[in-house]
Amino acid sequence: MQKPKSLVTGLRDELKQVTWPTRAETVQLTITVVTISLIVAIFVGIIDFSLAKVLEFLSR
Repeated sequence: MQKPKSLVTGLRDELKQVTWPTRAETVQLTITVVTISLIVAIFVGIIDFSLAKVLEFLSR
């Protein structure tokens, strides 16, 4: 187990090597994730609705 001081030093050194995204990149990626999530949600909703109607028809 490492000493807490060396752990914090190692963590700080690793965080200095991180390439952080710009604000514009963050906004663009967020919009992309939200858009894809909405598309998937609509697709799953359509499938769910369709299967519910098929099961309703078959149970008559």
